[in-house]
Amino acid sequence: MSFEPSTPTATIRAVFLDVDGTYADYGVVPEGHVQAVRAARAAGHKVLLCTGRPVSMLPETILGAGFDGLVASAGAYAEVDGEVLLDRRFPADLAARTVAALDAHEAVYILEAQDSLHVAPAAEARLRAIIEEHFRRAPAGQAKGSSAILDSVRVTTDRAGTAFAKISVFEAPVPMKRIVEEIGADIAVVANSIADEGRHAGELYQRGISKADGVAAVIAHLGIERADTVAVGDGQNDLEMIAFAGVGIAIEGSSPELLALADRTAAPPHREGLVEAFRELGLI
Repeated sequence: MSFEPSTPTATIRAVFLDVDGTYADYGVVPEGHVQAVRAARAAGHKVLLCTGRPVSMLPETILGAGFDGLVASAGAYAEVDGEVLLDRRFPADLAARTVAALDAHEAVYILEAQDSLHVAPAAEARLRAIIEEHFRRAPAGQAKGSSAILDSVRVTTDRAGTAFAKISVFEAPVPMKRIVEEIGADIAVVANSIADEGRHAGELYQRGISKADGVAAVIAHLGIERADTVAVGDGQNDLEMIAFAGVGIAIEGSSPELLALADRTAAPPHREGLVEAFRELGLI
C-alpha cells in the first residue's frame, strides 16, 4: 500500500497512537499503518506513540515507520526528537513496598525501566511461558512479537534497588486489588494486555500519572494546541488520553467506558483501521 505525497497542511496536528491493539497486532505493525504514519508526517503533522510499554519494550519492528517522539510507561516518560521531557520513576520507598508485596505473594512480574526489564530469578521460566503462550494466539502465519519483551528481560536479584516506571504483573495467587491495598494509596492498577485477569494480572503504576500527562508535556514542547491533538487507543490506560485529546478515537471493541469518551471509532489493526481514520481526519 502506498499514498500519494501530501501537501503540507496549514494546521499542524499532534497524533498519539497507542501500540498494542491500536497501531500493532500482537506486536506486528500492518504495512498500511506504517505508510499512514509516514504520509501524515510528510504532510507536516507530528505523530508519536503513546503506550503503556517502556522504551525497552519498543523494538525497531514497531518504531520503524519513524516517529516524532513517544510517550512511554503510560505517561511516566516522554521524549520528542530524542529530548527527554518526562522521566518519572517510583520513589524508593514506594518501590520497596511494591516489590515486597509482590514477592510476598510470589507473583510473576516485570519491573519496567526505559533501558531494561527486570524479573525475579524464581519467576523467569513462568514469565517466559506466559508471554509465549499469549503470542501463540496470533493469527496463523503472523510473525510473533514476544521477542520485543523477552529480549530485554534481565534476571535481577536486587529488584527493590532498581529504578523503574511501571510494573506488569502476569500472574499472582490473589486478586490485584488485594495487592494494591497492601501496598497503599499511591498505587493504581489497570488490566494487563498480555495476561488475562484469570491469572490475577494487571499493570501497577503511580496513582495520578496517565498518558494524558505525556500528551500535555509533548504538545507544550511542540507549541501545539490541545484542540489540535488526536489520540487513538483501545485500553483502560487510554481513558485519560482519549478524554484529553481534541479528537479521541477508540478502536472498535474497546470497553464501553472508552467508547463513551471517544469522538469516533476506528477498525482494529488487522483491518488497518488507522488508514481510514487518518483519511477521515485529513491527516493524509
